[in-house]
Amino acid sequence: MENKASNLPLMGGLVAAIGAGLCCAGPLVLLLLGIGGSWIGNFTLFEPYRPFFILAVVGLFSWSGWKLYRPQIECQQGTPCAVPQVQTRRKITFWLASLIALILISSNYWVLWIT
Repeated sequence: MENKASNLPLMGGLVAAIGAGLCCAGPLVLLLLGIGGSWIGNFTLFEPYRPFFILAVVGLFSWSGWKLYRPQIECQQGTPCAVPQVQTRRKITFWLASLIALILISSNYWVLWIT
């Protein structure tokens, strides 16, 4: 149960980042895949909600980082926190997901250079 609970803020942050980048990176990805049309302009429907998505990204990734880097009082033998490889894999996953989220929420600024 704790493994699933520890992944919730990280997965929630990625979903919120996708929501934040949907208005800008979404049309770019579709155009790069060769999918086009006037309906792509409808992705701007999510633009007014972008600040809320960004706030959710920052909040959920902050929570996930706090859970990952907080001092562990005591780990029982056989639990994931007692295995150094699991902790290292979690930290790598956290930072990769954070990078992807940063790319998605900042897409409003860099996507203009590509198109």
